[in-house]
Amino acid sequence: MRVRFHKSLDDLKEKLLIAAGMAEQSIQRAVEAYRTRDLSICDLVDRSELAINRMEREIDQMSLDLLAMEQPMAIDLRFILAVIKINADVERVGDSAVNIIERVRDLQAYPVVDLPVDIPRMAGIAAAMVRKALQSFIEADAKMAESVLSMDDSVDKMNETIHYALLNVMREQPQYTPQALDALVIARSLERVADHATNIAEDVIFWVQGFDVRHHLSMIDGARG
Repeated sequence: MRVRFHKSLDDLKEKLLIAAGMAEQSIQRAVEAYRTRDLSICDLVDRSELAINRMEREIDQMSLDLLAMEQPMAIDLRFILAVIKINADVERVGDSAVNIIERVRDLQAYPVVDLPVDIPRMAGIAAAMVRKALQSFIEADAKMAESVLSMDDSVDKMNETIHYALLNVMREQPQYTPQALDALVIARSLERVADHATNIAEDVIFWVQGFDVRHHLSMIDGARG
């Protein structure tokens, strides 16, 4: 029975990682669509979103079935609970990609403008956070997960910088306000991706080490002491 149970846990983990890979790819595609204004890439993101949503439901059901039919030990229980929470954040990463392509589609109505912001760089950091958070999940590595938490500040600062730069564009060049507003929404969506990566990392720490570090990074050091 235990062998079958752990095989089910492995299957659950694999399915979550497939969904997470699709969500990460969707973010990369959405940013590429913004960079190139290629609407065909937007269509790929839409199709991926449908698949991610379907997998979210399947993963949740698998998790609930395991909780209902088995009596998991503490670490296995934490694993299943972490999967349920990570699954929700993965789906929201996919939602962020959809938010971005909606802005890309809106931009088709306006001339291309060279805005004083680096959206692809911000996207690169946010995507790296997602990758590292997922790698920490694969390896059950709380130390790696902790390193993701420290990356969130840089994304927040970039979003703030972009925010003020685009407000300045709207003030000084009001004819470019629609493009600036779309870029603002995209930057905000990328900040949310970083937030979801942080959530995933926190859930990995909860699974591996057994305590909740949400909003309290110092608890990690406190628990060690």
